[in-house]
Amino acid sequence: MGNQVELSKENKFAGTVKKLLSANGAGVVLAYAVLVIFLSIATPYFFTLDNILIVIRQAVWVAIMGIGMTFIIAMGGIDLSVGAILGICGVIVAALIKGGMNIYLALIIALVAGMCFGFINGLLITKLRLAEFIATLGTMSILRGIIMVYTQGIPVYGLRFPEFQFLAQGFIGFVPFPIIILLVLLGIFYILMYRTRLGRYTLSIGSNEDAAKLVGINIDRVKLTVYTLTGLLCAISGILLTSRSEAAVAEAGNGYELDVIAATVIGGTSMSGGKANLVGTIIGAILMATVRNGLNLLQVSPLWHQVVIGAFIIVAVSMDTLSAKRHSNQ
Repeated sequence: MGNQVELSKENKFAGTVKKLLSANGAGVVLAYAVLVIFLSIATPYFFTLDNILIVIRQAVWVAIMGIGMTFIIAMGGIDLSVGAILGICGVIVAALIKGGMNIYLALIIALVAGMCFGFINGLLITKLRLAEFIATLGTMSILRGIIMVYTQGIPVYGLRFPEFQFLAQGFIGFVPFPIIILLVLLGIFYILMYRTRLGRYTLSIGSNEDAAKLVGINIDRVKLTVYTLTGLLCAISGILLTSRSEAAVAEAGNGYELDVIAATVIGGTSMSGGKANLVGTIIGAILMATVRNGLNLLQVSPLWHQVVIGAFIIVAVSMDTLSAKRHSNQ
Protein backbone atom coordinates (compact mmCIF):
# COMPACT_ATOMS: atom_id res chain seq x y z
CA MET A 1 0.00 0.00 0.00
CA GLY A 2 2.83 2.37 0.90
CA ASN A 3 4.59 1.65 -2.39
CA GLN A 4 1.42 2.49 -4.31
CA VAL A 5 1.11 5.83 -2.50
CA GLU A 6 4.76 6.67 -3.23
CA LEU A 7 4.31 5.66 -6.88
CA SER A 8 1.23 7.84 -7.11
CA LYS A 9 3.14 10.79 -5.68
CA GLU A 10 6.00 10.23 -8.11
CA ASN A 11 3.59 10.08 -11.05
CA LYS A 12 1.88 13.25 -9.85
CA PHE A 13 5.23 15.02 -9.48
CA ALA A 14 6.33 13.85 -12.94
CA GLY A 15 3.06 15.08 -14.42
CA THR A 16 3.48 18.47 -12.76
CA VAL A 17 7.04 18.82 -14.08
CA LYS A 18 5.87 17.84 -17.56
CA LYS A 19 3.14 20.49 -17.49
CA LEU A 20 5.58 23.16 -16.35
CA LEU A 21 8.10 22.30 -19.04
CA SER A 22 5.41 22.26 -21.72
CA ALA A 23 3.89 25.56 -20.57
CA ASN A 24 3.96 28.48 -22.96
CA GLY A 25 7.39 30.07 -22.59
CA ALA A 26 8.49 27.86 -19.69
CA GLY A 27 11.37 26.49 -21.72
CA VAL A 28 13.06 29.89 -21.87
CA VAL A 29 13.22 30.03 -18.08
CA LEU A 30 14.96 26.68 -17.98
CA ALA A 31 17.31 27.72 -20.80
CA TYR A 32 18.16 30.93 -18.97
CA ALA A 33 18.90 29.06 -15.75
CA VAL A 34 21.24 26.68 -17.59
CA LEU A 35 22.95 29.60 -19.34
CA VAL A 36 23.48 31.48 -16.06
CA ILE A 37 24.97 28.41 -14.39
CA PHE A 38 27.29 27.79 -17.34
CA LEU A 39 28.51 31.39 -17.53
CA SER A 40 28.95 31.59 -13.76
CA ILE A 41 31.29 28.60 -13.97
CA ALA A 42 33.01 29.67 -17.20
CA THR A 43 33.91 33.20 -16.10
CA PRO A 44 34.20 34.73 -12.61
CA TYR A 45 33.11 38.13 -13.92
CA PHE A 46 29.59 37.11 -14.95
CA PHE A 47 27.72 36.62 -11.69
CA THR A 48 28.43 40.03 -10.16
CA LEU A 49 25.98 42.80 -9.33
CA ASP A 50 27.59 45.26 -11.74
CA ASN A 51 27.49 42.80 -14.63
CA ILE A 52 23.90 41.76 -13.91
CA LEU A 53 22.84 45.42 -14.03
CA ILE A 54 24.69 45.79 -17.33
CA VAL A 55 22.83 42.78 -18.76
CA ILE A 56 19.43 44.11 -17.67
CA ARG A 57 20.17 47.57 -19.04
CA GLN A 58 21.23 46.08 -22.37
CA ALA A 59 18.00 44.07 -22.48
CA VAL A 60 15.67 47.04 -21.92
CA TRP A 61 15.73 48.40 -25.49
CA VAL A 62 15.00 44.99 -27.02
CA ALA A 63 12.43 44.11 -24.35
CA ILE A 64 10.39 47.27 -24.91
CA MET A 65 10.29 46.71 -28.68
CA GLY A 66 9.60 43.04 -27.99
CA ILE A 67 6.34 43.98 -26.31
CA GLY A 68 5.10 45.41 -29.60
CA MET A 69 6.57 42.54 -31.59
CA THR A 70 4.65 40.12 -29.35
CA PHE A 71 1.39 41.70 -30.47
CA ILE A 72 2.46 41.65 -34.12
CA ILE A 73 3.67 38.04 -34.19
CA ALA A 74 0.67 36.88 -32.14
CA MET A 75 -1.44 38.54 -34.85
CA GLY A 76 0.37 36.48 -37.47
CA GLY A 77 2.53 39.34 -38.74
CA ILE A 78 6.15 40.46 -38.65
CA ASP A 79 7.97 43.80 -38.42
CA LEU A 80 11.51 44.18 -39.74
CA SER A 81 11.56 47.96 -39.30
CA VAL A 82 11.70 48.12 -35.49
CA GLY A 83 15.46 48.74 -35.34
CA ALA A 84 15.26 51.43 -38.02
CA ILE A 85 12.39 53.20 -36.23
CA LEU A 86 14.44 53.11 -33.03
CA GLY A 87 17.39 54.62 -34.89
CA ILE A 88 15.54 57.43 -36.63
CA CYS A 89 13.58 58.41 -33.50
CA GLY A 90 16.87 58.61 -31.61
CA VAL A 91 18.24 60.90 -34.33
CA ILE A 92 15.08 63.02 -34.26
CA VAL A 93 15.14 63.62 -30.51
CA ALA A 94 18.90 64.25 -30.54
CA ALA A 95 18.73 66.71 -33.44
CA LEU A 96 15.82 68.64 -31.89
CA ILE A 97 17.47 68.90 -28.47
CA LYS A 98 20.82 69.83 -30.02
CA GLY A 99 19.00 72.48 -32.03
CA GLY A 100 17.76 74.15 -28.85
CA MET A 101 14.20 72.81 -28.62
CA ASN A 102 12.62 72.19 -25.23
CA ILE A 103 13.55 68.66 -24.15
CA TYR A 104 10.01 67.58 -23.31
CA LEU A 105 8.64 68.90 -26.59
CA ALA A 106 11.42 67.07 -28.45
CA LEU A 107 10.48 63.85 -26.63
CA ILE A 108 6.83 64.23 -27.62
CA ILE A 109 7.73 64.86 -31.27
CA ALA A 110 9.98 61.77 -31.32
CA LEU A 111 7.21 59.64 -29.82
CA VAL A 112 4.67 60.93 -32.33
CA ALA A 113 7.16 60.28 -35.14
CA GLY A 114 7.53 56.67 -33.99
CA MET A 115 3.76 56.25 -34.01
CA CYS A 116 3.60 57.73 -37.53
CA PHE A 117 6.20 55.30 -38.84
CA GLY A 118 4.28 52.41 -37.30
CA PHE A 119 1.04 53.77 -38.76
CA ILE A 120 2.66 53.90 -42.21
CA ASN A 121 3.60 50.24 -41.84
CA GLY A 122 -0.01 49.51 -41.00
CA LEU A 123 -1.27 51.44 -44.02
CA LEU A 124 1.06 49.61 -46.38
CA ILE A 125 -0.21 46.30 -45.01
CA THR A 126 -3.93 47.06 -44.76
CA LYS A 127 -4.54 49.44 -47.67
CA LEU A 128 -1.94 48.42 -50.25
CA ARG A 129 -2.22 44.79 -49.14
CA LEU A 130 1.55 44.34 -49.08
CA ALA A 131 2.91 41.33 -47.22
CA GLU A 132 4.15 42.31 -43.75
CA PHE A 133 7.65 41.11 -44.58
CA ILE A 134 7.90 43.22 -47.75
CA ALA A 135 6.23 46.34 -46.29
CA THR A 136 8.41 46.51 -43.18
CA LEU A 137 11.54 45.54 -45.09
CA GLY A 138 10.93 48.49 -47.40
CA THR A 139 10.29 50.81 -44.47
CA MET A 140 13.47 49.62 -42.79
CA SER A 141 15.52 50.37 -45.89
CA ILE A 142 13.99 53.82 -46.38
CA LEU A 143 14.46 54.87 -42.76
CA ARG A 144 18.05 53.61 -42.69
CA GLY A 145 18.73 55.59 -45.84
CA ILE A 146 17.21 58.75 -44.34
CA ILE A 147 19.35 58.35 -41.23
CA MET A 148 22.53 58.03 -43.29
CA VAL A 149 21.62 60.98 -45.55
CA TYR A 150 20.87 63.25 -42.57
CA THR A 151 23.78 62.29 -40.33
CA GLN A 152 26.32 61.47 -43.07
CA GLY A 153 27.45 58.79 -40.65
CA ILE A 154 28.46 61.39 -38.05
CA PRO A 155 26.93 60.96 -34.55
CA VAL A 156 24.70 63.68 -33.13
CA TYR A 157 26.44 64.11 -29.80
CA GLY A 158 26.60 66.62 -26.94
CA LEU A 159 23.36 65.64 -25.19
CA ARG A 160 24.58 66.23 -21.65
CA PHE A 161 21.32 67.56 -20.25
CA PRO A 162 20.37 66.23 -16.78
CA GLU A 163 16.68 65.79 -17.61
CA PHE A 164 17.51 63.81 -20.73
CA GLN A 165 20.34 61.81 -19.15
CA PHE A 166 18.04 60.74 -16.30
CA LEU A 167 15.79 58.78 -18.66
CA ALA A 168 18.37 56.02 -19.17
CA GLN A 169 20.94 56.76 -16.48
CA GLY A 170 18.80 57.77 -13.51
CA PHE A 171 17.65 55.72 -10.54
CA ILE A 172 14.49 55.61 -8.44
CA GLY A 173 15.91 54.34 -5.17
CA PHE A 174 18.27 51.58 -6.23
CA VAL A 175 16.29 50.62 -9.35
CA PRO A 176 17.48 51.99 -12.72
CA PHE A 177 14.79 54.21 -14.25
CA PRO A 178 14.75 52.33 -17.61
CA ILE A 179 13.75 49.16 -15.78
CA ILE A 180 10.87 51.02 -14.14
CA ILE A 181 9.76 52.24 -17.58
CA LEU A 182 9.93 48.67 -18.88
CA LEU A 183 7.84 47.34 -15.99
CA VAL A 184 5.22 50.08 -16.43
CA LEU A 185 4.96 49.38 -20.16
CA LEU A 186 4.76 45.64 -19.49
CA GLY A 187 1.88 46.25 -17.08
CA ILE A 188 0.00 48.48 -19.53
CA PHE A 189 0.39 46.17 -22.50
CA TYR A 190 -0.31 43.09 -20.40
CA ILE A 191 -3.71 44.60 -19.62
CA LEU A 192 -4.18 45.47 -23.30
CA MET A 193 -3.36 41.91 -24.35
CA TYR A 194 -5.36 39.96 -21.80
CA ARG A 195 -8.05 42.34 -20.54
CA THR A 196 -9.21 44.33 -23.58
CA ARG A 197 -10.82 43.75 -26.97
CA LEU A 198 -7.59 44.76 -28.71
CA GLY A 199 -5.77 41.80 -27.18
CA ARG A 200 -8.60 39.35 -27.83
CA TYR A 201 -8.94 40.55 -31.42
CA THR A 202 -5.16 40.34 -31.93
CA LEU A 203 -5.09 36.71 -30.83
CA SER A 204 -8.23 35.93 -32.83
CA ILE A 205 -6.69 37.32 -36.02
CA GLY A 206 -3.53 35.31 -35.40
CA SER A 207 -5.52 32.13 -34.82
CA ASN A 208 -7.72 32.46 -37.91
CA GLU A 209 -8.01 35.77 -39.76
CA ASP A 210 -10.89 34.61 -41.96
CA ALA A 211 -12.90 33.47 -38.95
CA ALA A 212 -12.15 36.74 -37.14
CA LYS A 213 -13.46 38.66 -40.14
CA LEU A 214 -16.64 36.58 -40.22
CA VAL A 215 -17.46 37.39 -36.59
CA GLY A 216 -17.22 41.11 -37.30
CA ILE A 217 -13.70 42.03 -36.17
CA ASN A 218 -12.33 45.03 -38.04
CA ILE A 219 -9.05 43.45 -39.16
CA ASP A 220 -7.57 46.59 -40.69
CA ARG A 221 -8.26 48.71 -37.61
CA VAL A 222 -6.62 46.18 -35.29
CA LYS A 223 -3.55 45.91 -37.50
CA LEU A 224 -3.21 49.68 -37.79
CA THR A 225 -3.49 50.01 -34.01
CA VAL A 226 -0.95 47.28 -33.29
CA TYR A 227 1.65 48.59 -35.75
CA THR A 228 1.15 52.17 -34.49
CA LEU A 229 1.67 51.10 -30.87
CA THR A 230 4.76 49.16 -31.91
CA GLY A 231 6.14 52.30 -33.52
CA LEU A 232 5.56 54.13 -30.24
CA LEU A 233 7.45 51.46 -28.31
CA CYS A 234 10.33 51.64 -30.80
CA ALA A 235 10.46 55.41 -30.28
CA ILE A 236 10.66 54.92 -26.52
CA SER A 237 13.55 52.50 -26.98
CA GLY A 238 15.26 54.95 -29.33
CA ILE A 239 14.96 57.76 -26.81
CA LEU A 240 16.31 55.60 -23.99
CA LEU A 241 19.23 54.31 -26.06
CA THR A 242 20.12 57.86 -27.12
CA SER A 243 19.88 59.02 -23.51
CA ARG A 244 22.14 56.17 -22.43
CA SER A 245 24.88 56.93 -24.96
CA GLU A 246 24.28 60.72 -24.89
CA ALA A 247 24.48 60.64 -28.68
CA ALA A 248 22.52 59.39 -31.69
CA VAL A 249 24.59 57.29 -34.07
CA ALA A 250 23.58 56.23 -37.56
CA GLU A 251 24.02 52.54 -36.72
CA ALA A 252 21.80 52.64 -33.62
CA GLY A 253 19.35 49.75 -33.62
CA ASN A 254 21.00 48.12 -36.62
CA GLY A 255 20.26 44.39 -36.41
CA TYR A 256 17.96 44.81 -33.41
CA GLU A 257 15.04 43.40 -35.38
CA LEU A 258 16.78 40.01 -35.21
CA ASP A 259 17.13 40.21 -31.43
CA VAL A 260 13.55 41.40 -30.99
CA ILE A 261 12.10 38.59 -33.07
CA ALA A 262 14.34 36.08 -31.30
CA ALA A 263 13.34 37.30 -27.85
CA THR A 264 9.66 37.19 -28.77
CA VAL A 265 9.70 33.71 -30.27
CA ILE A 266 12.00 32.22 -27.63
CA GLY A 267 9.70 33.73 -25.00
CA GLY A 268 6.82 31.56 -26.16
CA THR A 269 4.93 33.64 -28.73
CA SER A 270 3.96 31.45 -31.67
CA MET A 271 5.23 32.42 -35.12
CA SER A 272 2.03 30.93 -36.54
CA GLY A 273 -0.02 33.44 -34.51
CA GLY A 274 -2.75 33.10 -31.93
CA LYS A 275 -0.47 32.68 -28.93
CA ALA A 276 1.38 35.37 -26.96
CA ASN A 277 3.57 35.53 -23.87
CA LEU A 278 4.59 39.06 -22.91
CA VAL A 279 6.46 38.04 -19.77
CA GLY A 280 8.26 35.37 -21.77
CA THR A 281 9.33 38.05 -24.26
CA ILE A 282 10.97 40.05 -21.46
CA ILE A 283 12.78 36.95 -20.25
CA GLY A 284 13.75 36.20 -23.83
CA ALA A 285 15.24 39.69 -24.20
CA ILE A 286 17.25 39.21 -21.01
CA LEU A 287 18.39 35.83 -22.34
CA MET A 288 19.59 37.43 -25.59
CA ALA A 289 21.45 40.14 -23.66
CA THR A 290 22.97 37.46 -21.43
CA VAL A 291 24.16 35.51 -24.47
CA ARG A 292 25.87 38.60 -25.90
CA ASN A 293 27.34 39.52 -22.53
CA GLY A 294 28.60 35.99 -21.99
CA LEU A 295 30.19 35.87 -25.43
CA ASN A 296 31.98 39.15 -24.67
CA LEU A 297 33.21 37.91 -21.30
CA LEU A 298 34.43 34.69 -22.93
CA GLN A 299 36.20 36.87 -25.50
CA VAL A 300 34.38 35.29 -28.42
CA SER A 301 34.79 37.30 -31.63
CA PRO A 302 31.82 39.64 -32.32
CA LEU A 303 31.72 38.11 -35.80
CA TRP A 304 30.29 34.96 -34.20
CA HIS A 305 27.60 36.73 -32.18
CA GLN A 306 25.03 36.78 -34.99
CA VAL A 307 25.73 33.11 -35.66
CA VAL A 308 24.74 32.25 -32.09
CA ILE A 309 21.67 34.51 -32.17
CA GLY A 310 20.59 32.93 -35.46
CA ALA A 311 21.00 29.48 -33.97
CA PHE A 312 18.72 30.47 -31.08
CA ILE A 313 16.03 31.60 -33.53
CA ILE A 314 16.23 28.35 -35.51
CA VAL A 315 15.99 26.24 -32.35
CA ALA A 316 13.10 28.31 -30.97
CA VAL A 317 11.08 28.22 -34.20
CA SER A 318 11.76 24.48 -34.58
CA MET A 319 10.49 23.82 -31.06
CA ASP A 320 7.44 25.99 -31.74
CA THR A 321 6.68 24.11 -34.97
CA LEU A 322 7.09 20.69 -33.35
CA SER A 323 4.88 21.75 -30.44
CA ALA A 324 2.17 22.97 -32.83
CA LYS A 325 2.28 19.70 -34.76
CA ARG A 326 2.10 17.65 -31.57
CA HIS A 327 -0.96 19.55 -30.34
CA SER A 328 -2.67 19.30 -33.74
CA ASN A 329 -2.21 15.53 -33.73
CA GLN A 330 -3.73 15.11 -30.28
